[in-house]
Amino acid sequence: MQDPRTFLRSLYDAAVRSALPAERIGSFLPAPPRGRTVVIGAGKAGGAMAAAVDALWPAGAPMSGLVVTRYDHVPPAYRTRPGRIEVVEAAHPVPDDAGRRAAERILALTQGLGADDLVLCLVSGGGSALLSLPAEGVSLEEKQAINKALLKSGAAIDEMNCVRKHLSAIKGGRLAARCAPARVVTLLISDVPGDDPAVIASGPTVPDPTTCADALAILRRYAIEIPAPAQAGLASGAFETPKPGDPRFDGHAVHMIATPQQSLEAAAALARASGIEAHILGDDMEGESREVGKVHAALARAVARRGQPFAKPCVILSGGETTVTVKAKGGRGGRATEFLLGCAIALQGESGVHVLAADTDGIDGVEDNAGAIVTPDTLARAVKAGMKASEFLDRNDAYSFFSGLGDLVSTGPTFTNVNDFRALLVT
Repeated sequence: MQDPRTFLRSLYDAAVRSALPAERIGSFLPAPPRGRTVVIGAGKAGGAMAAAVDALWPAGAPMSGLVVTRYDHVPPAYRTRPGRIEVVEAAHPVPDDAGRRAAERILALTQGLGADDLVLCLVSGGGSALLSLPAEGVSLEEKQAINKALLKSGAAIDEMNCVRKHLSAIKGGRLAARCAPARVVTLLISDVPGDDPAVIASGPTVPDPTTCADALAILRRYAIEIPAPAQAGLASGAFETPKPGDPRFDGHAVHMIATPQQSLEAAAALARASGIEAHILGDDMEGESREVGKVHAALARAVARRGQPFAKPCVILSGGETTVTVKAKGGRGGRATEFLLGCAIALQGESGVHVLAADTDGIDGVEDNAGAIVTPDTLARAVKAGMKASEFLDRNDAYSFFSGLGDLVSTGPTFTNVNDFRALLVT
C-alpha cells in the first residue's frame, strides 16, 4: 500500500473523478427535439456540465442557452474555447448581483417556448446561491442577509433550501413552470443527503412539497429575523411554490447523473483493489461537524484497539453534509476542517489512524482548500508548534490550525460537487 497520505488522497481523487460530468452525462441526454433546444442551469458543476453537453450534442442539431456557475469554476478548455452554451459566473455561498442578472436572463430564455421545444436544465449543488432572484418585494441585500444568517445558524441543507425557495422568484419549481408547454429534462448532480431533487439547488425545475408555513417555522426555530415584506409574503401564502400534481410538470423528466453514494463506492473499489477492505457508513451523514468528527473518531478507536466492528487494516468512508454553527468571529474554515479538528481531538493521537476529509467541489466553505488530513502525530506536532487544538476549535478556526501544520489538502475547483467526503484509514 502507498503511504497513508497518498493512499487517502487517491481515494478522494477517485470519488471526485467518478462524479465528473464528462464521465456521467452522455447516457442521460435525450434525443434532439423537433423544435429548439434551450439549455439552462446553475451550480458549481454547471460549467463542466455545459461543456460535456456541448461536446456530446449532435453538431447539426441547434442548441443554445445559459448556465451560471461559481467564480473560477468554468473548465479551462471551455473558457478558452466556449461552445454553444454560454457560461457565466457568480458568487457562492452568498449570492451577488451577477447571480441575480444571470437568473433574470435565464428566465427570459423561457419566454415563447412551444410544445415542440426542449429545455435541458443542468442542476448541481450551489445553484441556490448562484440562481438568485428574490421574490417580489425582497431586495438582493435582504436575501443576502437571510442567507448569511442561515449559513451561520447550523440549519440543515433541506431547511436552508426550504427558506431559499420560498423567498425566490425562480426556485422551488418556478423555473420549470415558466417553461410550459415545452418539455423539460433535468440532469442533476446531487450534493444533498437523500438525493432529493426538490432540495438540490432548491429544486428550480421540480414541484415543491414544502410550504410557506414550513419556511416560517424554520426561521423561528433558528431565531432568524426577516424584513416585513418577506414575512408578509410567507404568512399570506403569496410566496407559495408550485406543488406535486401541477399539470405544468406533465411530461418532464428528472435524471440523477451523479450521487455521493456512487463516489463513495468508487473510493471503496479503489481501496479494495489496493488490498484494503472498505466500509461505507453512509452517504447522508448530517449533524454538527465537530460532533460528527468525534463519532467517527470513536469508531476508528474501536477498530484500532479491539478490531470491532471492522477488522483492520480497513478504510471507513462516509459522505453527506454536516453543518458548522459559527460562534466566534474571525475564525477560518469549513465543514471538512472543523470535522477533522473535532476528530483529531477525540482521537488523541491514536496509533495507526489517518483521516482525510474534503469537499468534493475542491472548496471547503469559502476557503482555498478542499479539506485537510489528520495523522497520529497531529496533536503532538501542534503542541510543538505552540498551538492548542481546543482553542482553535472554540473559535471556529480549523483552517488556521491545519494550515499551521502544513496539512491542508488543496485541489482547486474540481468542476463537480457531491458534497463531503471522509475517509478514515486504520492500519
